[in-house]
Amino acid sequence: MSESAPGPVASFANTEQLHRDGYTLLRGAIPSQWIDELCQTFDEGVKPGDQWPVPRGADWRHSLLDLSPVVQSVCHLPELLAAAGSLIGERFFLAQVEGREPLPGGGHQGLHRDLSAQRPGDTVLAIVFLDDYGPDNGATRIVPGSHRQPEFDLNDTSQALQISGSAGDILIFEADLVHAGSLNITGARRRSLLISYFAEPLYATHLKTAALRSIRMETAWFDVLQVETK
Repeated sequence: MSESAPGPVASFANTEQLHRDGYTLLRGAIPSQWIDELCQTFDEGVKPGDQWPVPRGADWRHSLLDLSPVVQSVCHLPELLAAAGSLIGERFFLAQVEGREPLPGGGHQGLHRDLSAQRPGDTVLAIVFLDDYGPDNGATRIVPGSHRQPEFDLNDTSQALQISGSAGDILIFEADLVHAGSLNITGARRRSLLISYFAEPLYATHLKTAALRSIRMETAWFDVLQVETK
């Protein structure tokens, strides 16, 4: 773990909506001049599923790219850190970033939670879209507010919201929010970065599994400037 911390992160602008819904969508958060480089970095880092320490899903393309400076710049965007810090509510760290893309005819997932480790909100995920996304190329589905519904029926898809938007958007959400990938019907590209931020108490556990998750980057701590009431 790096000893040089970037310092406190600013408070997120719309904390009420963020905590109520369990997610936010930052439109156009990635500077447009970064998109081409991010896409090239993604494509150069693609490794077949059987070349990872733990085999990956056959209907997804996976990219190893955590050492890329431009990828790290995305992970450290102030607005992204502010949202993650607001949800986590305590000192946290960047745990992982990798590239994922549903292959043509692949990508469908059942509704699920990735689950917090020790307390609600200690794990926050962000999906950075490098291509335009929507129902036709496997965009993410979410159920707003479901992070506060422990008895939610994962077979009930009636409340699921299919998101859509443009390259450069970032979806940020609590790991307990019910969500799922969708079928890439048309086969159009839908490259993304999947970023994980963890609360400080999860660091020791994170180190034990870092090699299995192909994490090579050196991470840094972030301090929450203003802890919000959950």
